[in-house]
Amino acid sequence: MEEQGAVLQLRLRERFRVAVDRHRRRPSMFSDGYFSSTVQRLLIHFRDFRQGSLQSSSAFYRKRVSKDFTAEEDSVIIRMLQSVAVPLLGNMCHVFMNGLNHVQVYGLEKLHDALLHRPRNKPLLTVSNHVASVDDPFVISSLLPQRVLLDAQNLRWTLCATDRCFRNPVTSAFFRSVKVLPVARGDGIYQKGMDMAIAKLNNGGWVHIFPEGSRSRDGGKTIGSSKRGVGRLVLDADTVPIVIPFVHTGMQEIMPIGANFPRIGKMVTVLVGDPIHFDDLLNAEGIEHISRGKLYDAVASRVGSRLCELKIQVEKLAFEQAIRLQHPNAGSIERASDMLQQVDWDSFGMGSRVLTEDDTVGPGIQPKQNITSHREHQESILLIDLSEWDPLVKVEPFQGSMVAWIRLSY
Repeated sequence: MEEQGAVLQLRLRERFRVAVDRHRRRPSMFSDGYFSSTVQRLLIHFRDFRQGSLQSSSAFYRKRVSKDFTAEEDSVIIRMLQSVAVPLLGNMCHVFMNGLNHVQVYGLEKLHDALLHRPRNKPLLTVSNHVASVDDPFVISSLLPQRVLLDAQNLRWTLCATDRCFRNPVTSAFFRSVKVLPVARGDGIYQKGMDMAIAKLNNGGWVHIFPEGSRSRDGGKTIGSSKRGVGRLVLDADTVPIVIPFVHTGMQEIMPIGANFPRIGKMVTVLVGDPIHFDDLLNAEGIEHISRGKLYDAVASRVGSRLCELKIQVEKLAFEQAIRLQHPNAGSIERASDMLQQVDWDSFGMGSRVLTEDDTVGPGIQPKQNITSHREHQESILLIDLSEWDPLVKVEPFQGSMVAWIRLSY
């Protein structure tokens, strides 16, 4: 027993000595070695966190999404709210845009054809520039006919950042009831919100997005580059959607940066473009073995290029529309000129003569001399009253002749 006790004491002493030695070798928290090792460990943890949370360019892949992915999100209560809130909000915005403002749309039939006559279960993806915070639903609602606005099930789904639309339970409930899906900034293209949008497309639904990812910083003067997310929506859906682009201008006047309430009496011009096709990119994936990330970028680049082209065209159309509003009678002047060209002036013994304001009756122009061979009609005067067409058209008959000298002052 005494020998066993002695052996036990020796073992305890040895263990205690080892523990004490380890404690003595540990650097003090106030020493340089302690801080350097701590910082090194934190850097390692941070590097591992970034590698685990952020996708690299070589990590892109096709992530398939089930049609029932959002089944648990679409509760009966949410669907009931959507059936009431979506038509109500859509019609209010439609009246505001087309009643209190003016919307001029070009190519609207392209959107309506894709929306109303696309094959069954064929998804629809619309893309547009983003100028004001109320682009959706104001612009979207102004483009839709009444029967579509009343059909909550077939109206668009859209995406919104969680830090803007889903800050608290109240705003979250509202935006969910108007068919808005949450996406988190910086979480990448494989986050849940993107999966939910693809699930809507897989069910043959309509999704609208702003490829720029955020509003224009210069009031809609330029269009930013399209983000990679639009590429995933196009390529990762079970069926490639019909992609309809449109660009608008004028929303910066209705809802300027910093404004709290929309304004009235403004003009918005919208141009709907032809569908964007990606067949060549889909074929290149199988033949040339292009990486998924490059395909996403190629789709985004094509969408962005088309939006930029439409931007140039819509600005030109808006400028021409503004000119027509400033001179609303310009069209009637042109029609009057066309009608004058159709008059049989030869029956009066002369040809037609129409002048603009740049023309003057000077020594080189002798209108009375043109009718010297028709003295028998010198006492008759032909009066052409164009005042009903346009007040800018002035009729100045020359005394003693049958000719009415017509001046178009425009």
